[in-house]
Amino acid sequence: MQLRTCVTTFQEELKLYSVFPYSVLARCGIQHPKPWPFFGNIFLFREGFFGPHNDLIKRYGRVCGYYFGRRPVVVIADPDMLKQIMVKDFANFPNRMAATKPISESLLLLKDERWKRVRSILTPSFSSAKMREMVPLINAAVETLMGNLKVYAESGRSFDIHRCFGCFTMDVIASVGFGTQIDSQNNPSDPFVYHAQKFFSFTFFRPLVMLFVVFPVLISPLAGLLPNKSRDEVNTFFINCIKKIIKQRDEQPAIQCRRDFLQLMLDVRSGQECAALEQFDMVNQAEEGAPPHRGASAGRERSEEGPRHVPKRIMTEDEIVGQAFIFLLAGYETSSSTLAFVGYLMAVHPECQEKLQREVDDFFSRHECPDYDNVQELKYMDMVVSEALRLYPPGFRFAREVECDCVVNGIFLPKGATVEIPAGFLHYDPDHWPEPDKFIPERFTAEAKASRHPFVYLPFGAGPRSCVGMRLAQLEIRMALVHVFRHFAFVASPETKVPLELKSSSTLGPKDGIFVKITQRESGVSVPGFKR
Repeated sequence: MQLRTCVTTFQEELKLYSVFPYSVLARCGIQHPKPWPFFGNIFLFREGFFGPHNDLIKRYGRVCGYYFGRRPVVVIADPDMLKQIMVKDFANFPNRMAATKPISESLLLLKDERWKRVRSILTPSFSSAKMREMVPLINAAVETLMGNLKVYAESGRSFDIHRCFGCFTMDVIASVGFGTQIDSQNNPSDPFVYHAQKFFSFTFFRPLVMLFVVFPVLISPLAGLLPNKSRDEVNTFFINCIKKIIKQRDEQPAIQCRRDFLQLMLDVRSGQECAALEQFDMVNQAEEGAPPHRGASAGRERSEEGPRHVPKRIMTEDEIVGQAFIFLLAGYETSSSTLAFVGYLMAVHPECQEKLQREVDDFFSRHECPDYDNVQELKYMDMVVSEALRLYPPGFRFAREVECDCVVNGIFLPKGATVEIPAGFLHYDPDHWPEPDKFIPERFTAEAKASRHPFVYLPFGAGPRSCVGMRLAQLEIRMALVHVFRHFAFVASPETKVPLELKSSSTLGPKDGIFVKITQRESGVSVPGFKR
């Protein structure tokens, strides 16, 4: 009898657990699809988030929701509300969702005061002066890329430009973020390449991840302790790799240390230079224009860019490892996809490619070598890249946790819910983008940008938690493209899919690669003449 009572009680508690949280959105007046017990609406996204996300908004409105397991998610596609959430009321939405080490130690997922401390230390490392120091490292990877593209041009065959640019961005990340020189195109068995690819094989639809979604309170504290051979192997490799390099750098005289991002972090880990909260908005700073060239003087940089002197702030070794990891997470697939999408769009829009090549030819008639400052003269290239990021934003959705009960534009948002920003939907919103499916680089002239709501274009986020590495990503993309279009032209082939098939389980990217042909330009300088 007692056992039967216990079983009955357990069944009732389980039933209550399975359905209790699914009244939150309705109580807030937020429309949403009917959730499944335990799982919520997660199965809507089995094939990816991009399409279902857009369908959700079209059906339920610009403020709608769904349940990710038991967690209520509020999707907001109203640009005025997003400005309030991401900038004006940032204190109510300061954090992202949790993760395990070492990702949890990265700037992307640090919370509250730890995030503010690390961001204040790292922001000066992405200044214009520091980006100039990265140019030689990026150029070394560009040189390898040019040699690989020449081989494809001579073969006359279609090839996957997404994979090719992926090798380039992998080389850049290994060099800039991990202090390691690799050639992932010609040495795919390199341990760094192998473990990086394992790192990106994550999917939500695994038993352990689904268990986390269903029982977050039970599983979350154990997430880092539960056995996961693949995760542990990848983590151990990169942690050991970074710690080994840190040890080597600490034992070297400062003048002998390689100038890369890892070294910049080591330089500032116990330094006093930091940035204030209002300087965290990298997107807004970029929109206001790039700062003029100031040279490498640390004193001038501090006075002109505004970092203030505060009591000494120290970055732990775990935090340094976490930042290197975020280079891998945020810099590899996003930049490679952007470069590949630009190549694809030029192949299917040859008139735009010719215009871009004329700009590049004019650029090289005035400059011997591209650098951080002069590549910013390439206005049409920037327009092409911006339009590619509008059509195919790698970071097409991002989220903030609701820190406390609050009201935004009359909508009540409860503490503990997640606010999701659907950048992908906003980039195709016909209210702001006429003929949104068309590739029109002229959408990004200075006049067109000034007339548009700034929160309908969010490839790098916005506000204090915008992408801290935006300048580095833009530099990497510009340095690659200016050399590529000087020497080569992309051509559509029978293997080129129009329209592209996309995958969107995490970032937005091509589902099965992007296949085009590439030809060497007759008017361009020969590839062996490439200069760093």
